[in-house]
Amino acid sequence: MAGLLQRIFRWRLARYMVASLAGTVVDLGGFLLLYGNGMAPVLAAVASYVMGVVIHWMVSSRFVFADRLASRGLARGTQQLLFALSALAGLAITAGIVWFAGEIDVDPRIGKLVAMGASFLAVWTIRLLLVFRPA
Repeated sequence: MAGLLQRIFRWRLARYMVASLAGTVVDLGGFLLLYGNGMAPVLAAVASYVMGVVIHWMVSSRFVFADRLASRGLARGTQQLLFALSALAGLAITAGIVWFAGEIDVDPRIGKLVAMGASFLAVWTIRLLLVFRPA
């Protein structure tokens, strides 16, 4: 069983899914907590997304893309900036979908779930091809 798990985690996408899961737990948990305590749905979605992004950087840069992590200094700062910009793309997708769900009277929690899937696909592609591209 341990050998099978090792082979699975060699796959970058599988490791990225673990990073995303960590970020998602923080994101969704934060959203439910903030929204459940009266924060507006879009604001709760944005705030929780930012919390999830911080966790995602920590896991992605050390576990998923450690072999592509830029050296300290300007190169790492540029990579972090690109990571943040990719997160903003995901944030725009998230806010837009949660807002649209509210406009068509769909429960914001359903909108958040749809947004998570759309954001995952977009951000994974950006990070794989641009942020952590091979040297």
